[in-house]
Amino acid sequence: MSNNRVVFLDYLRIVACFMVILVHACEPFYLGGEGTYIANSYDAFWVTIFDSALRCAVPLFIMTSSYLLFPLKVETADFFRRRVVRVVVPLAVWSIIYALVPMWGCSEGFDVMSNIKNLLLNFNMHSGHLWFVYMLIGVYILMPLLSPWVEKVSKRGEQIFIAAWAFTTLVPFLNQAALALYGRAEVYGVANWNEFGSLYYISGFIGYVVVAHYIRKYVDWSWRKTLAVAVPMWIVGYAIAAVWFWKQIPAEYPVNQSIDLAVLMEQSWRFCSTGVAMTAIAVFLVFKKINCSGWFYDKVVLPVSKVSYGMYLMHMFALVAILSYVSTWGLATPWTMLISTALTYVVCAVVALVISKLPFGKYVVG
Repeated sequence: MSNNRVVFLDYLRIVACFMVILVHACEPFYLGGEGTYIANSYDAFWVTIFDSALRCAVPLFIMTSSYLLFPLKVETADFFRRRVVRVVVPLAVWSIIYALVPMWGCSEGFDVMSNIKNLLLNFNMHSGHLWFVYMLIGVYILMPLLSPWVEKVSKRGEQIFIAAWAFTTLVPFLNQAALALYGRAEVYGVANWNEFGSLYYISGFIGYVVVAHYIRKYVDWSWRKTLAVAVPMWIVGYAIAAVWFWKQIPAEYPVNQSIDLAVLMEQSWRFCSTGVAMTAIAVFLVFKKINCSGWFYDKVVLPVSKVSYGMYLMHMFALVAILSYVSTWGLATPWTMLISTALTYVVCAVVALVISKLPFGKYVVG
């Protein structure tokens, strides 16, 4: 702790934010054309290498919030009031901005009135990354309901829930098995007239909320034990995420197929799938051991961590323009991805920090 801050969470936020931006910097190298476009095996290789390690970024954001907030330590009304100011209002602001202002090179087909109308029910495709905030709001709504349970449940009870949730991370692969065996990607009570199967209520991101609480309450390991658990877990999780993705890529390039191929490729990258869950938990365990809070933490890590949500909200505006520019430099694929991400990160950090100093800043960057 440093000035009532949980130091490792600040380090984790700034790293997870970089990871999310890099995920989106990888997308143009396998999405495009008819939906799925991969120019060559070199691009396929680097997308697989990077993205398979990065997909845990979203679960890490959920775990950082849960580590601090769950179970609730304030009255429910106060909890929701704070979430509205820090999360919902900035979401509304940026949803409107994305609806009104096209990103670099994306003005063709941009329809402001249609974008505004779509906001009544969902995010716009021009701001697809905002799906995360909708999901996060749903997690926050559940926290007051689950808080009394997690305060009373035993360690073994929490372990049983986590084990059951871990089984649900197999669902993307079970769906593919069912499709191959029966011609329907439906398991355990799911049908075309019922999406609420037996695993529905214990699946999804709520598992990360409980895992974060379990780690905070029960896991206080040495560096040696942490690495002994986390490193093999990360390696196995990464292998699951990467091998599945790579095996779905056709052998002949360029690959130019419908979006259905990308959806199949990404089954192992789903945020609540087995490989991603394993890498997320492993990374979280390692970061929990970080407690250095000197000058670099005070002057760099902490300020950027405080505006990381705002950076997430705005980053697509900067990334699209910067990636388009860096792509003209003729660099190798991994350098194009990394440099575009680094420049976007710096630009967004500076802009978010400036906005945070303004009187209305908290309503824009959280």
